[in-house]
Amino acid sequence: MNQPSPLTLIWEPPMIQPLHLGAINKFGHRRSDSSRSEIDGLPIDDLVNLYGSPLFITSEQRLRHNVRAIRQAFERHHPSVIHGWSYKTNTLSAVCRILHQEGSWAEVVSKPEYEKARLLGVPGNRILFNGPYKPRPILERAIAEGAHIHCDHLDELSLIEAIAKEQNRVVPVALRLNFNTGYTEPWSRFGFNLENGQAHEAALRIRCSPHLTLNGLHSHLGTFILDPRAYGEQIRLMTDFMQEMEKDGNTRITYLDIGGGFPSRNALQGVYAPPEQAVPEIEEFAQTVGKALKKGLSDRPGPPPVLIIESGRAVIDDAQSLVATVVGTKRLVDGKRGVILDGGINLMLTALWYHHPVRLVQPNGGIPEETVLYGPLCMNIDCMRQLVSLPPLKVGDRLVFSPVGAYNNTQWLQFIELRPAIILLSPNGTHEIIRQGETLSTLCEPERIPARLTPNPGSWLPLPQPMED
Repeated sequence: MNQPSPLTLIWEPPMIQPLHLGAINKFGHRRSDSSRSEIDGLPIDDLVNLYGSPLFITSEQRLRHNVRAIRQAFERHHPSVIHGWSYKTNTLSAVCRILHQEGSWAEVVSKPEYEKARLLGVPGNRILFNGPYKPRPILERAIAEGAHIHCDHLDELSLIEAIAKEQNRVVPVALRLNFNTGYTEPWSRFGFNLENGQAHEAALRIRCSPHLTLNGLHSHLGTFILDPRAYGEQIRLMTDFMQEMEKDGNTRITYLDIGGGFPSRNALQGVYAPPEQAVPEIEEFAQTVGKALKKGLSDRPGPPPVLIIESGRAVIDDAQSLVATVVGTKRLVDGKRGVILDGGINLMLTALWYHHPVRLVQPNGGIPEETVLYGPLCMNIDCMRQLVSLPPLKVGDRLVFSPVGAYNNTQWLQFIELRPAIILLSPNGTHEIIRQGETLSTLCEPERIPARLTPNPGSWLPLPQPMED
């Protein structure tokens, strides 16, 4: 029987591994299969061999499941619910189309996002227009197309009123509110503050205008909210303000938009409990919101306002993965293993705030060791994981980071390296590109070189000559 040649074995340098009490093997580490070789039944290695590394892989099946589960959770506790898809979370056209097929409206925060929603076929009256900067041309278009405009500041309110006066029409607007729930850090930058009277001032301005009417209230508490009680207090404050506004007998609030901020099963830096323990189920948030609405609307006559939620992260995060390949290894000065990957924070900027779960695509033997995962960029902050226990890695090994679907395809950087392809896995087992990987041509296409900068080979300085002794 032929024995493998010693030259084909992987050499591992000797190391001293401390024994930790409570471990279940002599090396102080629990043995577990931390690999993930498939996504939706398709081998990751096959996909990378076909489309290249690094590679974003998006699951249509997971995306549809998530948005249905979130909407159904809130529908169990309130009779009328609308989900607005947060374009800023992931603006890929295919992702947006899938969610619009599922009945989600478009929640946008800029002129380009509004125009993209219209380009994708979303009617104006199915667009929620948030954000602190809405230039006049896009406001004029949004008003004409019946979009739901959530006013952020008095200057914007004045601009909307001026447009309405010029067009001799009455424009319905919603006010974005901010306040302190006591359970989250207040986002006081956006909207009108409730405690200092700004919200009341804006509402009075609308009431006194013959060209404006108040028909909705909006609030967004922040991002990755882990305490459902924050939403209960949010609803209490919003319904109290709503009933106060409706006392004039003319105002009727038709919808309450509580924004998003619902967390995914990701690992936020600074939260030491694992996501399975730290992150509540979406049903807890829905139940808290439903109870608060029932209480806040108990003595309000007529049909209840529509509840709008603008969940982004909880819908897309675990529906997308990033596969990266090991291109180098080294031993760091403090003894830890360092690994260099072909994908960095240019692709996964959220690594600066999250400890994204990471697994090997194929299982490796060997003793798990504290490892730092670096990207390929020439910048010191390019660190995909500051510390993670992994078995020995070698050039060519692949790692899969997931969940990574929230904000990475919108915040990624065209810096040093080109951005890779993004593919979609369909429920029927097929796969296709939904965003082409960049090339040098796509990188240079927007640039223009003045004619006077035409290359002139004769202008090169002569090469330096070696010095003589």
